[in-house]
Amino acid sequence: MRGRIPPALGLALAMAALLPAAGARRSQDLHCGACRALVDELEWEIAQVDPRKTIQMGSFRINPDGSQSVVEVPYARSEAHLTELLERVCEKMKEYGEKVDPSTHRKSYVRVISHDGTKMDLSGVKIDGDVASSLKFACESIAEEYEDELIEFLSHEADNVKDRLCSKRTDLCDHALHIPHDEL
Repeated sequence: MRGRIPPALGLALAMAALLPAAGARRSQDLHCGACRALVDELEWEIAQVDPRKTIQMGSFRINPDGSQSVVEVPYARSEAHLTELLERVCEKMKEYGEKVDPSTHRKSYVRVISHDGTKMDLSGVKIDGDVASSLKFACESIAEEYEDELIEFLSHEADNVKDRLCSKRTDLCDHALHIPHDEL
């Protein structure tokens, strides 16, 4: 009897070994969803800015020859605008709900209020204050930790910013690399 583990203890050990993996997946789903929602919201906000709007960048000091080194750049993707957006964009996470994939049990986060007021299909979406506050907290953590990367990626128009930032640069969505793109 010395080498045998009682069945109840064996079951308890097996459950204890599985719990951290489930918690880690839940956390990974949350952080991946927050990253993807953050990029979606930033891209939408950028698209709302008049493309003709510019901001002066550079030094406002006068050079010895009397000129200034000032250039005008599009405001929408300027560092000043992106920094301003990063300070308030996570408030939008209250407009998201949680959806669980029935086959994989992975969580994703979807908008529950459309930007333009169109009706949305919310079947299977959990709308909850706890979900919104968890998503907002994860969003704020990501915005703070990856501020430089977000500004770097969004300051230039690029394709697949969500995938490039959330999956490849930060590994927040490394599980998403194995999902076909139409499901992302």
